[in-house]
Amino acid sequence: MLAHGDTKSSVVVERGLQIDLRVVTPGQYGAALMYFTGSKDHNVRMRGIALKRKLLLNEYGLFRVGEEKDGAPIASRTEEEVFAALGMDWIPPELREDRGEIDAAMAHALPDLVEMSDVRGDLHAHTSWTDGRDSVAEMAERARAKGYEYVALTDHSIGLGMTHGLDPARIAARTKEIDAVNRKMAPFRVFIGSETDIRSNGKLDYDDATLGLFEVVTASVHSSFAQPREAQTKRIIGAMEHPRVNAISHPTGCLLEKRDAYDVDLEAVIAAAVRTKTRLEVNGGPERLDLSDVAVRRAMEVGAMLVCNSDAHAIEELDQMEYAVATARRGWATKDRVQNTMPLAALIEHLKGKG
Repeated sequence: MLAHGDTKSSVVVERGLQIDLRVVTPGQYGAALMYFTGSKDHNVRMRGIALKRKLLLNEYGLFRVGEEKDGAPIASRTEEEVFAALGMDWIPPELREDRGEIDAAMAHALPDLVEMSDVRGDLHAHTSWTDGRDSVAEMAERARAKGYEYVALTDHSIGLGMTHGLDPARIAARTKEIDAVNRKMAPFRVFIGSETDIRSNGKLDYDDATLGLFEVVTASVHSSFAQPREAQTKRIIGAMEHPRVNAISHPTGCLLEKRDAYDVDLEAVIAAAVRTKTRLEVNGGPERLDLSDVAVRRAMEVGAMLVCNSDAHAIEELDQMEYAVATARRGWATKDRVQNTMPLAALIEHLKGKG
């Protein structure tokens, strides 16, 4: 316990995170919410804009200068009121980083961010055929229960031995099982997918004939993380140039608090995504959240397409999609730039090409 009182308390939890509790009146709630959901840079900029209008903005409201102690606030009950009083559109909390959102709000040019309700399916999930816990049917049923139209089951390729990756015989057996589930669950669709390893030499883990057995192929790096920057970049871009690769999963390979991203020229990877029409994944696994919001923003700026996925290894992990969408929103991602917001019929047509 760092401090406590009638309206404020601060604690540090076991892992070192500080948590602050503030209690405000209903009339102050909007201003308080704005203040505590904005970064330091965002808040400083907002206060500066207020001062230019001879106003004072703090966690209790927007006041005329000199009236903050005794005078009634101009706005404070809702965030929308405070933003409007400063001549701005409401800024979604995910954007409050002083990365251009304030200027966009003043110009009424904020993006219409992707939302969970836009997501029609998940294109990266695993089953008990490799390192997942649950069966094809169980994963499909949970995805359908979430309101999805489809799910791609992308079990690991043969080279990743620790996951019991699929050899050709097991690919055929799993495909037979998926076909049976599709007949039972139609019009819901299970796509036959693969998370195919990109080997250290840049080759994909399956030959072209085997890759042709899948409807969705997402390529990933799971080994040789210490390769030099040039080699790692060439390795990933080479996979993107393959006509059967739809997406690159967790593109920087980071594991939060466990492993740093490998050394890769992400700018070159994003440029290659535009050129090859390969999707870059925003992975919702809490240990990954890869791409980062900053990388998502860059992808949006240059015209790359994204896919938000859960990387679920169990039915409850399909809920990790919300973290992928949240990260994409922080990077200014819009619905039209996220592949799995497509309805099923459109996605099927889309996957006939590069996807």
